[in-house]
Amino acid sequence: MLDERLYTVETPEHIDVAYDVAGIGSRFLAALIDHVIIAVVLSLSCVGVSIVASSLDLGLSESLIFGLFGLGIYLSLCAYHIFFETIWNGQTPGKRIIGLRMVRVGGRPLGFAGSAVRNVIRLADFLPVLYGLGVMVMFIDKRSRRLGDLAAGCMAVRERKAVTLDSLSRPVAAEAPVVPTATGITIPNLQVLRRDDYDIVQEYLRRKPQLSVEARQRLGQQLVEGLQQRLGYPILIQTPRDAENFLYQIAAEYQALERIDHGPAVR
Repeated sequence: MLDERLYTVETPEHIDVAYDVAGIGSRFLAALIDHVIIAVVLSLSCVGVSIVASSLDLGLSESLIFGLFGLGIYLSLCAYHIFFETIWNGQTPGKRIIGLRMVRVGGRPLGFAGSAVRNVIRLADFLPVLYGLGVMVMFIDKRSRRLGDLAAGCMAVRERKAVTLDSLSRPVAAEAPVVPTATGITIPNLQVLRRDDYDIVQEYLRRKPQLSVEARQRLGQQLVEGLQQRLGYPILIQTPRDAENFLYQIAAEYQALERIDHGPAVR
């Protein structure tokens, strides 16, 4: 892998999906936001507990109060992260604001079990003070993982803005794709394709250089599957490159078909 910040996974469909691994800086900002939220909630809770405890006059020793307070902080940290990472698929409010997500190595969702493991071990990461051990491990690990991440087999990745086929149907200003000129029509049933089908293929080819590897391969596969249904027969696609080559062929031969039907090529 040329870029150590990229983590590439091959899916069962033999499509390479690349993840942009989050660094220590972005993870620190996300953690800072989360800890501020937790601190505010704990402060309000402590005020309420203090009022109740003073009215009841429980007579607890200072050491016991200190111990219960520390346990409360630890349980609050664990509960906060496990709750949000489970319902938000690997994200907490801090991670969502910064644009990060926890995923398992291999690209699978983190899930409850993964979140529970990484957060229960948070106490070890905190040692000797202020996540000292965890930060040291993050500097050593090439994917900036702390002990909890290593134990859970997960890592933090950057969220990418989702690109869908629907978004491709809304053209943006970009340089027109270079489509080879077809000398003839070799794709069976090409005439059943509509102008909208051609336009979305053109828009995909136009915006392909600006898409991430993951989005480019995913959208290319979806386009081929849609064209396969429209044409009415299976299309042999073994690699992402095969899908892109087929889409270039579709664009070129559709242009050739329009030249035959209407005269000059239509852009």
